[in-house]
Amino acid sequence: MSKEVFIMDYIQIASLNHYSYCPHRFWRMFCASEFTDNQYTIDGTTLNDRVHMVGDLNVEQTWQIRAIWLKSERYQLIGKADLIEVENHRFIPIEYKRGKKAQWMNDALQVTAQALCLEEMTNTTIDVGYVYYAQTHQRQEVYLTQKIRDQTMNAIAQIKKIMTTNTIPKAVYEKRCQGCSLYSACLPMANKKVDRYQEENSKNYPQVPFLSS
Repeated sequence: MSKEVFIMDYIQIASLNHYSYCPHRFWRMFCASEFTDNQYTIDGTTLNDRVHMVGDLNVEQTWQIRAIWLKSERYQLIGKADLIEVENHRFIPIEYKRGKKAQWMNDALQVTAQALCLEEMTNTTIDVGYVYYAQTHQRQEVYLTQKIRDQTMNAIAQIKKIMTTNTIPKAVYEKRCQGCSLYSACLPMANKKVDRYQEENSKNYPQVPFLSS
C-alpha cells in the first residue's frame, strides 16, 4: 500500500486530479512512485512554491487562508488547499494551476474534493469553487453540481479499488499524453502498436488447438 496515496488510510486530494487526467499516470505516480519533471511540472512547482506560504490575509471583506490542510472522514480524503476564501460565512476553495484554461475535468475534480472536505469541516454547503490559471491570471468557476460531485466520488471509489486490488490501469494513448511528464516511461503509443500487432496476427494466424496423439 502506497504511503504517497494513503496517509492513515486517507487518499490525497491531489491524486484525484491525476486519476481523472489518466488512471495509468495516477498509478505510476502514487502507486509505483514514479515521477519525472518536465516544463509543465517545473512551472507548476514554482507557482505552488509561491502560493503555499502558510498564513492568512484580510482583503477588504474577504478572509484569505493559504496552505491549509483539509480532511474528510466521510470520504477519507486529506490534502492541502492552495487558497480558501471566506466571505459572509461562505467558504470558497481556489486551486492554483499553470497554463491558460482547463481542457479536461481533472482540475475541477480536485476543487470539488476540496469542497467536500470543507463542507464536512465547516458544516456548510459550498456551491462554487475556482481554478486560478497563472498564464491568463484568470479564475475559472467550478459549479459544484450533483453531476461533478458524483464524478468526484466515483474517482474516489476507483482509486480505492486500484489500491485494494493492486490493479494496474492500462496505458491508453490520447491527445493529453503529449504534455505528460511520464510519457517516455509510459510509451502509450508503443503499447497501442503492440496490441494492434497482436490483434492482426491473431486474425492472420488463428491458433490451432493442440491435438494429443
